[in-house]
Amino acid sequence: MTSGIGSIKAAMRVLCAWLATAGSAVAAGPAGHWDIGLYGNLFGSREYQVWVPADYQATRPLPLLLVLHGCVTGPNLMGEASGFNDVADTEGFIVVYPRQNVTANPARCWNWQLPINQARGSGEASILAGIVDAVKAGYSVDPRRVYVTGISAGGAMTSIMLACYSDVFAAGAIHSGGMYKGATTVSGSAYALLAGSIYPPDSNGRLAWQCAGSPSPRPIPVLVFHGTADATVNPVNGQQAVRQFLQTNDLADDGVDNDSVKYVPTSTFTGQVPGGRTYTLDTYTYGGRTLAQHYVVQGMGHAWSGSQSGLPFTDPQGPDATLITWLFLKDHLR
Repeated sequence: MTSGIGSIKAAMRVLCAWLATAGSAVAAGPAGHWDIGLYGNLFGSREYQVWVPADYQATRPLPLLLVLHGCVTGPNLMGEASGFNDVADTEGFIVVYPRQNVTANPARCWNWQLPINQARGSGEASILAGIVDAVKAGYSVDPRRVYVTGISAGGAMTSIMLACYSDVFAAGAIHSGGMYKGATTVSGSAYALLAGSIYPPDSNGRLAWQCAGSPSPRPIPVLVFHGTADATVNPVNGQQAVRQFLQTNDLADDGVDNDSVKYVPTSTFTGQVPGGRTYTLDTYTYGGRTLAQHYVVQGMGHAWSGSQSGLPFTDPQGPDATLITWLFLKDHLR
């Protein structure tokens, strides 16, 4: 327990040091640029936007972060609300923002609740995986450092990508989303948003382990963010996502459901953003490394935590989810 708390405090010192220097670095340095692409397969096509960081060089492979927007938004708003592009310019990684079609969903939500999109090589999951492959083919990308994150419907879709493409993504972050197969019908998704999934996270953990086509041979590190006042996606969905991926990882480490990965935090840290919200961080470690983290932000609604953009669905009083996400992800290689 003591060593876990010590590692959290060390991480917080790194975070504070980064914040102290990042603002001037971003302001002084050159900005990256947008590229636009289109990918299609038998299941349809989607536009996507690529943020290429200022220091990109074709001879130097960079990490890739796939960012999945929520409903009624898109790549530009997601990029501005999250601030990932600024972090990418400072840290040196490529950001990819797919755009959901209004023909696929009038509210531009990813259709995470439909079974066709919950399997490898099928539906929207296959399109998103194809976009990643297209960017890897067109840019210099380090295949060991490919990550995924998203909010709301994009967060639920992140669970699908982590489960079904664990051979592609080294780690992921779910913000205000839900677990893999938290619903399998439209009506079921409405209930899950209101009260949490009707499915047991442990059972879905096994389904997630199996989705890649063969049982996942490696653990899947995951970060989960959720606000206690989220009236759009009940916070229990965040709890279920944590439990589901811990169960998936229990199976992934040795192929046996034997509680080798436990649903008990190695450490619990309570903090407060200066002048802002309090939060609780549960950290789960395995083999001396962080396997999962769960941020619960007190009083935060359905919003990207820590965003200073002033846009809808953002909360400037929460911890900086963008930077915390990147610091978590970059620590993991596939």
